[in-house]
Amino acid sequence: MEEILSDNNSAKWRGKRPLNSRGKAARITTAVMQGSSLDTALPDLIASSSPKDQSFIRALCYGVLRDQRLLNHLAGQLLQTPLKSSQAEIMQLILVGLYQLRSMRVAPHAAVGETVEATGHLGQPRARGLVNAVLRRYQRESVTLEAGIPDEPALRYSHPRWMAQTLEKDWPEQWESILEANQSPGPMVLRVNTRQQSRDEYLSLLSEADIDAIAIKEVPTAIELVSSVDVQQLPGFAEGCVSVQDAAAQLAAGLLAPTEGMRILDACAAPGGKTAHLLESCASLDVTALDESGERLKRVAETLHRLQLDDLPTTLEAADAARPESWWDKKSYDRILLDAPCSGSGVIRRHPDIKWLRRSTDIAAMSEQQSRLLEALWPLLSPGGKLLYATCSVFKAEGQDVINAFMNKEKTASADHLDVEWGIPSGDGRIILPGPMDGFFYCLLSKQK
Repeated sequence: MEEILSDNNSAKWRGKRPLNSRGKAARITTAVMQGSSLDTALPDLIASSSPKDQSFIRALCYGVLRDQRLLNHLAGQLLQTPLKSSQAEIMQLILVGLYQLRSMRVAPHAAVGETVEATGHLGQPRARGLVNAVLRRYQRESVTLEAGIPDEPALRYSHPRWMAQTLEKDWPEQWESILEANQSPGPMVLRVNTRQQSRDEYLSLLSEADIDAIAIKEVPTAIELVSSVDVQQLPGFAEGCVSVQDAAAQLAAGLLAPTEGMRILDACAAPGGKTAHLLESCASLDVTALDESGERLKRVAETLHRLQLDDLPTTLEAADAARPESWWDKKSYDRILLDAPCSGSGVIRRHPDIKWLRRSTDIAAMSEQQSRLLEALWPLLSPGGKLLYATCSVFKAEGQDVINAFMNKEKTASADHLDVEWGIPSGDGRIILPGPMDGFFYCLLSKQK
């Protein structure tokens, strides 16, 4: 994978010319389609680019991955014979070109010319004529080609067929709107650190900085920006006045409703947004932030430091939440947050690579892992305490099905009725389908005394 991602290596084994922006985008999307996450593939390859080019490459990568299946369909209509697996980067380069012509405000001659030029940068100059011919033909025949796209939602909204079928089974009335919502980039949403100022006060700071924003009424700490900005442009970001976090994720702290002196476990804490929000909402808490990855736990520490929360009583523990015997001190918790590892099907609009990295067989394995975590952590909860189960998934197998199976086994558990304005009922919990907010499932469980 290092050869795929490294500019230095590519110069050695792919030719001497440095990659242009289109070539970098093709190499990144190839890496993703071969199993790398976008968060892994993107940073190293764009590091040497200018800020303007970095933004352009990001737009290309996110767009091509968002429309991957549809673009592949169009490319299939334009190619006389399918490309070989050894030509994966050229195939992705063709998709980069098609995406520019279909969806970006790029002059067509630049879109075609620079994309064709990238064949040499990728060390495959013999593909120059092929890429040029495909893109020129699309320009000539685009109206006919677009009109001929089959009326299949999974294709038009560019999702794997298994994923679309699962959503249709789970949400027969909403599945097409979920597919459509996944194709639109999510807005930039902020969480105000109310230890430092109120939401109204921070809205005033944004106004003074000429940043247009609106309050999200369902979430008292949430602000949506009309247009995304670099975090360094946000007033007081470095001083911890605000964090970037979708409104759906901000609901967790309010549902747990911590009060002074409570002992709280955030069982899968990294990167630390929800841990920080709990401490922002009530400073005198005894919080344990647990994560299996010590490396990811460093991000929790960095988050707490920036928000000026690292002076509060917080324990960071690198351990497996499903094996409490290896880390638990036998003192029960008043509140437990289990934001369980999941498919991420609710946040595809922010992470389009999820569509191509997940497999249908992953869901059952993740559901089993979620059940193991829930069963392992329940004994750690005090009688009368509450556990919040959450996933950023819209698959019922990772939400209400996990809760149903747990409730059938655990007679000391009861589900709280969530009298809220957001989401729709889903078994004993409540789900937000992608739209104004990211997709999220929540269920609040109480332990009988």
